[in-house]
Amino acid sequence: MTERQPERATPENWWSPPQGRWTFDQVKDLELPFDWELMDGEIVVRGQTPQWHDMVRDRLFFQLESARRDPLVGNVERCVMVNDRTVIKPDVVLFDKRDLDFFTLECVPAAKVRLAVEVVSPGSEGKDRSWKPSMMAASKVPYFWRIERSEDHLPFVHEFWLNHDTESYIPAPEHPVHKEKLITEFPFPVEIDLRSLVEF
Repeated sequence: MTERQPERATPENWWSPPQGRWTFDQVKDLELPFDWELMDGEIVVRGQTPQWHDMVRDRLFFQLESARRDPLVGNVERCVMVNDRTVIKPDVVLFDKRDLDFFTLECVPAAKVRLAVEVVSPGSEGKDRSWKPSMMAASKVPYFWRIERSEDHLPFVHEFWLNHDTESYIPAPEHPVHKEKLITEFPFPVEIDLRSLVEF
C-alpha cells in the first residue's frame, strides 16, 4: 500500500489548508498573483509597498553588502524558515553562509540569520513591529533593525539586541535609535548616512 502524498496548495485551495494548516513543502511551489508568507500554517498576503519602502530597503542592502564580512552574506526578501509551518520574508537579512548549499537552498534556516531588518510600511505596521521581531527573537536571531519613516520622510533605525534569557529583543544599550547616521559594530562595523537612502 503506497503512502498518500500530502495535499499541495493550489490557486484554487490555498485559502483552505487541510487540517487547518499548511507546511512549507505543501506551499513552496504555489504561484499566486500576489506575494505571500506562511505564518503558523496559513498563507498571509504581503501587501504592496510604496516606493519609499523599496528604495530604503534596496539601498540599505547594497551598503550592507559593501561593508559585510565573511562568512556573512545578505539578501532582500529572502524567505527565512522559522519552522515547517512558518516561513517569513524580512526586508533584508544577513546570514552565515557556512554549510549552506547555494545550488539547492530554498529558504535560509532561521538559525543561520544574524541580522533581520524590517522597513515599516502602511499595512504591515503590526507585523513589522510585533509579530516578525517576536518570531526572529524566538529563533535566536541576535540582531534586529526596524526602520521607520519620520515626518520629514527620512528613515530612522531602531536597533535591537537579543536577550538570550527572555528570547526577546531589547533596545541596543548605547544607541537604541539612529537618526541621520546609523553607526554600529553589530553584526559588523558599519556607518551609513541614512539620508543617502532616500536622496535622488
